[in-house]
Amino acid sequence: AMAAAAGNVFLRARGRTLTSFRADAEYQWKGPFYFIQGTDPQFGLMKAWTHGDTNNGDDEWEEDMKLAEQAVQAINKLNPKPKFFVLCGDLVHGMPGTRWRNNQLQDLKDVLKNTNQDIPLVFASGNHDVGNTPTRETIDDYCKNWGDDYFSFWVGGVFFLVLNSQLYFDSSQCPELRQAQDAWLDEQLAVAANQKCKHIIVFQHIPLFLSKPDEDHDYFNLDKSVRQEIMEKFHKAGIKTVFSGHYHRNAGGFYKDLEMVVSSAIGCQLGKDTHGLRVVVVTEEKVVHKYYSLDELGSHGIEKELLDLLPKQK
Repeated sequence: AMAAAAGNVFLRARGRTLTSFRADAEYQWKGPFYFIQGTDPQFGLMKAWTHGDTNNGDDEWEEDMKLAEQAVQAINKLNPKPKFFVLCGDLVHGMPGTRWRNNQLQDLKDVLKNTNQDIPLVFASGNHDVGNTPTRETIDDYCKNWGDDYFSFWVGGVFFLVLNSQLYFDSSQCPELRQAQDAWLDEQLAVAANQKCKHIIVFQHIPLFLSKPDEDHDYFNLDKSVRQEIMEKFHKAGIKTVFSGHYHRNAGGFYKDLEMVVSSAIGCQLGKDTHGLRVVVVTEEKVVHKYYSLDELGSHGIEKELLDLLPKQK
């Protein structure tokens, strides 16, 4: 079974880490690198949204699929190659148990498996992946398709945490799973403190906040009391950047020196942004990022200003 799992590009998150990277080989800083963050391909939302029926109208996803294909093509053309491609949730629109979900999942996998095999895929779970109120069953189902719902991994001296933000949004049906993630997170932050990593970077689907740390709670951010607790924990741990999606618009802000980055969707846009991906360059001092439209990234690649931060190509 291990050989099959190793060959499965979708099940690399196993045992709460990512099998694509060997931790012992990745603890050391080896110089600047970059990765690609995408979010919300959400197959089915474009039709559901235009028809004004986001509960049932997701029986077609051709347009969404074309955009995901365009994203994969743009990533495959990049030179130098990104270290990995992380998708921050809402992989498909169909909620657990809905009619078109399995077809959407299969079509998304067919698109994603064309990603260059040297570029590992990293997945975070969103509300459409595990449900607005997740249960042990919906989370198990997600894990069978995409690997662990939370895990950590190292790349070149940088520590990455992928969290299941749905457990922070509503864990009423599985409180023990939220407690398990909390305990695990505290352990991970202790490990990071010991290892003297260059940066700690977090990926989750739902943003802590959209622009201000004390903004009111609504569908697109976390409840204020939970948010405050997490922000303070992250800040104390020295986490500098949290990347998320969910909003289908670009947004973000700061809590002390913690930057909250909200990226718009590969798929359906709910605001004025364009379908796109975020390029994130990690240098010794900082985490620099820019959102590119799929057209721009596919036709021009990454601009000189960002490329200049990376080691010169031999």
